[in-house]
Amino acid sequence: MDTPLTAWQEYKKKLGETRPWDVLNPNVERSSEVEAERRMSVCQECPSLLKLTNQCKECGCVMSLKTKLEKATCPLGKW
Repeated sequence: MDTPLTAWQEYKKKLGETRPWDVLNPNVERSSEVEAERRMSVCQECPSLLKLTNQCKECGCVMSLKTKLEKATCPLGKW
C-alpha cells in the first residue's frame, strides 16, 4: 500500500521541475515570447486559473511568470 503524499509533497509534485523563484534566476532558460504567449492563452481558458491574480489553483504559481520558464509545465498537462 502506498503512503499518501503530504500536502507539501503534493505541492512540489505539481510544480514539476521549476520553482516559483526560478523567474529571478538569470541562469534559468526562458521560453520564447511566442511560446510564453501560447501557454498563457491556454491558461486563460482554463477553469483552474484565478483570473484576478493570474494564479493557478492547482500549483499556486503566477502563470504570467511561470509560462516564461522553458522547463515549466502545466500541472494538468495542458502544455
